[in-house]
Amino acid sequence: MSPKNVAEPEEITGQSALPISRIKKIVQLDDDIVQCSNNATFVIAMATEMFIQYLAEQGHNVVKSERKPRKTVQYKDLATAVSHIDNLEFLSDVIPKTTTYKQFKENKAKDAAKHAEMEKGQRTLNGSSSVPSNTNGASAESTLPQPEVAILSPSVPRTPVVPVSALIADRTVDHSARNDPDIEMKD
Repeated sequence: MSPKNVAEPEEITGQSALPISRIKKIVQLDDDIVQCSNNATFVIAMATEMFIQYLAEQGHNVVKSERKPRKTVQYKDLATAVSHIDNLEFLSDVIPKTTTYKQFKENKAKDAAKHAEMEKGQRTLNGSSSVPSNTNGASAESTLPQPEVAILSPSVPRTPVVPVSALIADRTVDHSARNDPDIEMKD
């Protein structure tokens, strides 16, 4: 007699628990794959079964590690397994950790405040916000030492201060118009 908690080895039947026709349809959705043989589809089905089994085992290990173990594996157990096991890290977007409604509201309020702050000031080329300042090209929070301004006499002509945003030029070139006398700028 064998104990009830010892699992018997699986019998190899050559059958997949997942429907092969469904897997073929999913594979056909990929534009890069022109054809997929029946053997390759079967291997994909078996690999998928093994992955699902591994994910379920890791979720079960999380349940067993609790002080008061449960009999069912829940979503939060899978999310914990994904966040703690390096092999499952690629699933962090698919199976994220759950948050309470209160935490969700707080995060939403922080994001809204950050978005409102970004809309107030100017944006840089990479889309981040910069604090408007009185100096040309430097932010108000700049810790770099500012050069001393020399007092110019009225007889010395001053060069106009050009804002940094005005120095950005449109480098798009219309190749269809070859008679254009403008010269294309190259780096």
